[in-house]
Parts: sequence; structure tokens; C-alpha cells
Amino acid sequence: MLQATRSLPEPASTSTRPAAPAGPTPAEAAAAFDQLVHARAAALTSGLSPISLSLAWQDWAQHLMSQPGQRLRLAAQAQAGVIEWLGHCASGGCTPDGSAAAPDARFASPAWQQWPWPGVVQAYQQSVQWWDDATQLPGLTRHHSEVVRTMARQWLDTLSPSNLPFNPEVLQVTRERLGANLIEGAQNAADDWRLQHGLQPLALPEHSYRPGTEVAITPGAVVMRNRLVELIQYAPATDVVQAAPVFIVPSWIMKYYILDLRPEHSLVRWLVGQGHTVFILSWKNPDRSDAGIGLNDYLQWGVFDSLARIRELVPDHPVHACGYCLGGTLLSMAAAALARPQQVASAPQQAPLASVTLLASETDFTEPGEMGALIDESQVQLLEAVMADRGFLTGQQMAGSFQFLHARDLVWSTKMHEYLFGERTRPNDLMAWNADVTRMPARMHSEYLRRCYLRNELAEGRYLVEGTPVSLSDVRVPVFAVGTETDHVSPWKSVYKLLRLSETEVTFVLTSGGHNAGIVSEPGHPHRHYALHVTAATDPWQSPEDWQATAERRDGSWWTAWNDWLVAHSRGTVPARVIDPATALAAAPGDYVQTRYAD
Repeated sequence: MLQATRSLPEPASTSTRPAAPAGPTPAEAAAAFDQLVHARAAALTSGLSPISLSLAWQDWAQHLMSQPGQRLRLAAQAQAGVIEWLGHCASGGCTPDGSAAAPDARFASPAWQQWPWPGVVQAYQQSVQWWDDATQLPGLTRHHSEVVRTMARQWLDTLSPSNLPFNPEVLQVTRERLGANLIEGAQNAADDWRLQHGLQPLALPEHSYRPGTEVAITPGAVVMRNRLVELIQYAPATDVVQAAPVFIVPSWIMKYYILDLRPEHSLVRWLVGQGHTVFILSWKNPDRSDAGIGLNDYLQWGVFDSLARIRELVPDHPVHACGYCLGGTLLSMAAAALARPQQVASAPQQAPLASVTLLASETDFTEPGEMGALIDESQVQLLEAVMADRGFLTGQQMAGSFQFLHARDLVWSTKMHEYLFGERTRPNDLMAWNADVTRMPARMHSEYLRRCYLRNELAEGRYLVEGTPVSLSDVRVPVFAVGTETDHVSPWKSVYKLLRLSETEVTFVLTSGGHNAGIVSEPGHPHRHYALHVTAATDPWQSPEDWQATAERRDGSWWTAWNDWLVAHSRGTVPARVIDPATALAAAPGDYVQTRYAD
């Protein structure tokens, strides 16, 4: 069985033991000093590697300088854009002609149609289009192209006319409210400053969403606890339940209760109401003492130990295992290992799998989406220096990466409304969960970035579990995979690559929404839709575009399709499984979900 901490070898006898070194070697001392310098410097660069950024810009600049044809083309394109813009303005229109850019919600207000703002908006949109074209040069590596395009986009989003304090929407609201919006905005800015410095805000939030009180209130109990996880079993809501229980592995970078928000938004409560016995992992929020916990420890303590406990509680029945985001990546590793039981020493004690469900989960990281622009060898080395200094990656640092990639929506649009319009974004349960950040142990996060993002070991059959490589092609149980249309964390075409790696029946669903809202998509939610298609193990490969042309379109929530699939792959029903009080360590939501740290 995989061990979290390995025993040191027994010391040799004093007669043969060599003399202990006086201290670290010169190479080790130099590496430690460099790591300390990098950790301190990271605070000045917001955790971004200046080496990665400079190499990307240098690669782009050198390719641009070596391609006079491309320079002439871009110069001519810029000149044509200026002439077109002047022509529109001279004709009195000065509005985008529809070719410059797609509709932009930042300029949807009628106030932007008043002179001179249409011309300003058109010039800005033409600049965005020009830079998007200019950052895609022949010969430029894909990663460097993504880095340059990402940085150009952040720069252009910062310079957007919608961020101007005197833009037409702000001026209109200021006139209508006689400047009260600016006073309220100043108060909002002061409250944000107080929160950043650990002080109580002057204006308390309208609503609180506390685990166990407003969210994560589905009745249940903690039935297993180890150093890393609590396993929660939920109380039945029906007289009979499906024979095969459902075991959910959420991502470790999030608190589990994204799947158990308010009752009307809770996937867990809905599954229980459909007659399923549901188990879910609640990951511990690590501290400095957990710095040495590795990725395979997450696999052992999180998945394998939980499956062993479920077998004790629900003997003689296989398990429908479900993983969300990184939890799905981890679950796919476990499923591949358990497909060859000789690879896992504890396999005989674990519940067998009836099926595997992967929600917005990547198994092939060659095209990881926008996060890939921030991950290369230099960036990972910088993160390792930061984590070595504290023993973990803080939740704020992880949240900062997402905010950087989506600054238009998560920073500029939000802050402009809060500071210039005086409008606080009304909190909801999903926003509260998003702010309840978690940490990641230094060793685990380093191994995850290197082994998945940089080396793509899982997709290439080189990921080691207990010293033996595993392959997703060994998984033979049916798979239900969900991608979301506007997912920037796990792009659906990247999630879809599972079909190329597997040799089993895969039911793939593409649902509306993004990484979180697309998954938390309860029945009855308006304007939801999804597409579904079943690919048999013997079917030939289809490109994502061909799959879209083949898939059946449906209105509503994908939850109902998943429930029908789970029932179809179950083994009938049994009397409801009431939680034995003797097995309960604590009432749900348990202790680990309550752990918060002031990073």
C-alpha cells in the first residue's frame, strides 16, 4: 500500500557508518539561496515568472524582425484600419461595421452610442483584432504565442474605454445620482482595503453563506477521517435506493460544497432525492505541516482509502465513482490503476467500480486552455520557490491566477461597477463558495504541475502508481464525461480527448455554461441545454467538430440524463441505507470544510 511518509533506513553500525557531512554541499546551498531569492522576488511580479514572459516576448520580437513580409502585412492592416476608421467618422457613422469585433457586453449600453464614444470603441476593437493577429506569427512556438496573446489581452483590457472614470455610463449615472455613486464607490474601495489588511469592513455583507448553516446542509455524517480527507455519507431521502452507491471526488483546490450549495442548487441533495446513496470527499485545507504530502498520497488517502471504507459500509456492491475537475483527473488515475488490481496492494479491500463519471476533467494536458499560458518550466520553478518558503500555495495565489486570466470580468468590470457606479455585486452561494479558498501542499502541487501539465504522464501511459505505470486504455467500465461550452479552466475539446485515450463505452455530454455554472445546473434552471452522444468501444475516432454534428441536442439539465445513465448501469434497488450512528464521527458537513486560514 502506498505510504504517505516513508520510514528512513536503519542506521548502519558505528564502525562502518561514514562521517556525517558537515552541512549542505555547495550546490545545495546555492540552490537554497536562489530559491529564497526567487520567493522574495515573486512578490514583485505577482507570482509570474519574468523569465517566462521575457522569453515569450523575445521569441515573438525575433520572429517579427525576421519576417519582413509579416511586418509589411501588419503595417498595411493597421493603415487600412485607420483609413476605415477615419472614413466612418467622416461619414458621421463612426460605428463598428460588424467586422472589427464580436459584440462586446462592455459597450452594450445606449450611452456608448453618443458622440464621440462610437469612434473610441471602434478604434479600441480594431486594436484588439490587430494585436490578436500580430501575436500569431509563423514559426512562433504555441506556448510563446499563448503567453504573448494573453499578456497583450491583459494590457488591452486594462486600456479599455469602459475602464475610464469619465466614460459615458459613469457620467450618466453620476448626473442621475448627483455624485452619490462616487461616494458609495469610495466606501466600497475603503472596505476592500480593510479586508485586504485583515480588518472588519464598515459595511457588512447582505448575506452569509456558511457551510452547515446556509450551504452544505444536506443531512449526513462523516464516516471516515484521515490526515487528508473526511468521507461524508448522506442520509437517504427515499424508502429504496439504487444498489450501487455514488462516490464523488471533488477537486482539491475547492471546498467540496460547490456540489452541495443551497438546497435548490445542490447536486448532492438532488441525487439523494433521486434514490442514490451518496458519498463525497471533503479535502482538508493543508497547512505548513502538510508540505511533504504528494500527489500519490492524495490518490491513496483520498480515493483508495475511501473506496475501502465504502466497501465496509456497502459490501457486495460496485460503486459509481464521479470526479469533478482535478478530482476527475485523480479519479481517472485511480480507475486506471484499479483496472489492473495487481498494481494496487490494497485493491482487494476496495469497492469495485461500476462506472466512472468525469465532470469538466482533463486527462490529456497538451491543450489545457488558458492556464497553460502560465505554466512552463520557469514558472513552475518560481512557484516551487514560493511554496518552499511557506510549505503550500495559498488560496489567494491560486485565485489571483484566475483573476489575471479573466481580468476583464473578475477585476475590471467588477471593480468599475463597485467603485464608479457604487454598486456592490450581490453575493450568492456560488460566489461565497468561490471566495472560500483552499491551499495546496508544496510537494503535491509541484508534482501535479510537472507530471500532468509539463510531462502529460497520464495521457502517455507514464504516470506511476506504486511504481507501475497506468494507462486509461485499461479502464473497461462505462464512462460518462461532461464538458462545458465556455469552460476556460478545462476546455471541452481538451476534456473530449478522453475518447482518444479510452477503450470503453463513453457517453460524452456537452452542456451550456462554464466550468462551475455548467456543472451546477439544476433541473428547472432557465435557458439550459446540452448535447449527448454515446461512443462504443469499437467506434472509430470522431473529431470534436464531427461529434457536435452527430450529438443529440436536448433542452434542460444534464443532471437528468446522468441519473438515467446511473440507473441503467446499476443493479436494481435495495432498502434505503440508514447511517449507523456507531459509524458517524461527526455530522455533515464535518470539520475539514470549516478550516480557514488568513494567508
